[in-house]
Amino acid sequence: MIYPTRRAVMVAAAGAPVALAVAAVATAHWYVALTWPIALVAFCLLDAWRGRGSATANLEFPEYAYVGGTSGCTVHVSVSRRTSVAQVQLETSPLVQPADDGRSRVALKEGRGAVLMPLEMKRRGLARFDRLWLRWAGPFGLTWQQRSFALDAAMPILPDIRPVHRHGATTFQRHALEGWVAQLNQGEGLDFDELLEFRPGMDRRSIDWKQSARHMKLLSKRWRSERNNQIVFAVDSGRQMCEPVAGLPRVDRCVSAMLLNAWVALKLGDRVAIHAFDSRPRLSSGFVSSAAAFREIERLAAQIDYSGDETNYTFALSSLAGRLKRRSLIVLFTEFTDTISADFLYRSLRLLVETHLVLIVVLQDEEVEAIAAREPQNADDVTRAITAAALLKERRVLIGRAHHLGVHVIESEYDRVSERLVQGYLQLKRRNLL
Repeated sequence: MIYPTRRAVMVAAAGAPVALAVAAVATAHWYVALTWPIALVAFCLLDAWRGRGSATANLEFPEYAYVGGTSGCTVHVSVSRRTSVAQVQLETSPLVQPADDGRSRVALKEGRGAVLMPLEMKRRGLARFDRLWLRWAGPFGLTWQQRSFALDAAMPILPDIRPVHRHGATTFQRHALEGWVAQLNQGEGLDFDELLEFRPGMDRRSIDWKQSARHMKLLSKRWRSERNNQIVFAVDSGRQMCEPVAGLPRVDRCVSAMLLNAWVALKLGDRVAIHAFDSRPRLSSGFVSSAAAFREIERLAAQIDYSGDETNYTFALSSLAGRLKRRSLIVLFTEFTDTISADFLYRSLRLLVETHLVLIVVLQDEEVEAIAAREPQNADDVTRAITAAALLKERRVLIGRAHHLGVHVIESEYDRVSERLVQGYLQLKRRNLL
């Protein structure tokens, strides 16, 4: 495809008034004014003829990318016609956001060159790239030679596990003894270990009177902390959770925090499962254990899809409760939106807290908080501030109701949710509430 450049259009526009002036002054020789456009057309044809040539282009993608991060693809260009600069444009997937609409300049040396095109990962999934355009100018810079190349390239965009790499090892080393060394504490959530002969200094409450009477000597029970606790990560992937927070959907930030907590839990000997839902359950996995199973958790987390449906807490949590055969820690990632949907959530939580330990994780709405804290400048700002303050007050009431039900709630900033969740999990484990 050949078409004029901006330079050709500007030259034609600059010469048009001169040609009109010549035709107006020398009316008898009006045809002299045609010299300019004819010469320009001739130069454009000559430029197009001398600039013709063949070209090739191909792309190199990384093996995978993490959502919320910035990666890049390398475009390799080869043009048979000697030119110093070429331009490329990539038709991108809706899952990624390229810089400058996917356009880049490629410096050519002996007809070959390459450029790194940065891509910002907006959503999880398989990003496909179907077409690439390449163009270069002729020797006079008056015409573009453009080629189009059909692509069959794809790049998987995975959940962000960079927090696992950054904080996982440090967090595990800090709490490495938790769950591995036998504890001599008593309390809820402990397993019976063995009977020992009672010695001075032992807690008298640990004496087993029935076994002592049977063996005619005082015997004491020794307890150890449970290692194989069941932890279920229930991820709400409904409409509200797909809204962006600082450019990234809430569900993606929650999935990243879930992966870090799952890695720590597997390292500490607990069992982990995933339950994702919106209007109905979408993903329900079995329990896995040992650190080697983290790859399976990562693969399952990549299958949590975005949804525009309203969340059905009753259906999702009742089906989850029916699958659990023993006491478990249920970590629920959701968002408090209004009192009506919260009422359905609380009705389901009342049944869960009778048997299980429930921990709810919500992200702070920094945009609403900023509007409420901003100093108003006009009447519209006052209205926005009052509305934002009312929303925050309603949110605090909903969180307070969850606390009254016996549910633990973590409300965190989007960039600290991974750290806050792991701290909350380890605190519950340290208190032997699991």
